[in-house]
Amino acid sequence: MRTIKHILDRKSRELAIIEPEKTVFEALKLMADKNIGSVIVMDGTRYLGILSERNYARQVVLLNKSSKELAVREIMRTDLPKLSKNDPIEKCMEIMAQLNVRYLPVVENETLIGLISVKDLLDEVLLHQKDVIENLTHYINT
Repeated sequence: MRTIKHILDRKSRELAIIEPEKTVFEALKLMADKNIGSVIVMDGTRYLGILSERNYARQVVLLNKSSKELAVREIMRTDLPKLSKNDPIEKCMEIMAQLNVRYLPVVENETLIGLISVKDLLDEVLLHQKDVIENLTHYINT
């Protein structure tokens, strides 16, 4: 069974982090600089939530607010379920589909250890399919 740990072991552990009192504009600049779609909101070492481009579009642009005046804490998602590195990949897929979200935090002993994205899941599924095909091809040819 493939778990979240399989994904975390392959990807960079570097997370884009922002403090809750920073402006949404600063968060967007960080996302643009790193070419990513979300940032982790942390208070020191304590995970608080996630701010994504979707949060920005729905809670700033559509409501005609200013990203240079609005604090990250005002629009970040704090209600996302936290995954464990031992959770199966299918569980992550189900949660993302049910909640219509693209990112989920991974926590161990109340400490954030990673972030899983839809792209990470897609990469994992494709890698697994490639392995299955290679194994079947080897089996057929031997």
